[in-house]
Amino acid sequence: MARRDRAIDAALVGAAALDVWLTTEVFAAGDLDLLTIAFEVLAVLGLTVRRRLPYVSFLVALPSWFLSAAMVAMLIALYTVARNTRDRRVLAACAVAVFLGYDFPWSPYDFSAVPDKALLRNVVYAAMTAAAPVFLGQLMVRMREIEDARDHERRLVAETTLARERAQLAREMHDVVSHQVSLIAVRAGALQVSTTDPDTKDAASTIRRLSTDTLDELRHMVTLLRASGSLTTELTPQPTLAELERLIAHSGIEVRLDGSVPTGIGAHAQRAIYRTVQEALTNVRKHAPGAAATVHIEQDNNDLTVTITNTRPTRPTVSLPSARHGLLGIRERAELLGGTVEAAPTIDGGFRVRLALSTDRQ
Repeated sequence: MARRDRAIDAALVGAAALDVWLTTEVFAAGDLDLLTIAFEVLAVLGLTVRRRLPYVSFLVALPSWFLSAAMVAMLIALYTVARNTRDRRVLAACAVAVFLGYDFPWSPYDFSAVPDKALLRNVVYAAMTAAAPVFLGQLMVRMREIEDARDHERRLVAETTLARERAQLAREMHDVVSHQVSLIAVRAGALQVSTTDPDTKDAASTIRRLSTDTLDELRHMVTLLRASGSLTTELTPQPTLAELERLIAHSGIEVRLDGSVPTGIGAHAQRAIYRTVQEALTNVRKHAPGAAATVHIEQDNNDLTVTITNTRPTRPTVSLPSARHGLLGIRERAELLGGTVEAAPTIDGGFRVRLALSTDRQ
């Protein structure tokens, strides 16, 4: 860009110098006025600092505009001022100066010898000459503002996309990693309680402690990553309902599947059902050791309901860190699909999670 700017500046200085030469040699026909030529040369040289000092460049070109017929240096200087100022009063003053300095039929000419229409014509030409660089410079200012706005919009889109990807990553990290680590922690806690061997008890205690520390770190990481999510930013590969029975079989608790796995629904709805069941079974292992669970699936026309209910715990509960991000995540998934998630304890000391979706919206 700097090389291009230097090339443009050199071309403009060259055009202004050519204009001075043509004005002096052709139109003056050899009748040289050294003072006028000096101001013309000064106006051309002033263009070399127009980017850094636009007002200086304009003021340096102004005497030449009043004394000679050379126009290019003055018009370039006025355009530069228009492109670099937001003060309309200053810009109007510069335009008026150019208007008044146009080659009007007054001094050094005899005003009385000019027909009326010639004066009107010169006024129109003067106004157009002063207005053209101003409008062009202001147009460039508007184009620059539009380009800045587009850059800002692109940055906002990129930031929004990143936030959605971070939200999706947070949900997937919680759903997948905590599912396995919590199972390790629960198993280690059960082993620690049931064994009588000191070495085994110590090893189980260490495993449980490391598992809980890992879950705690995961909770903090999920907190940092959470942001508003979207259906359009899913990570791959993603689980489907074809893997639901495998999830239940490897859940580490006694689970009964009541109802058939629905078919013919969208990928987002399948993912929401899978993650809801996964989160509910994970919470059963974490907060209700020894409990049994039932996954009930019911579909009535376009209404689909998945209910995960567990009994009360039969063993002492192992304290594990939790920030309830899992329930928050499945609620967000359901809301994005136009559904709802209800989670509440049952009257017999168990817990129930109910997901309701309308499959005609998927």
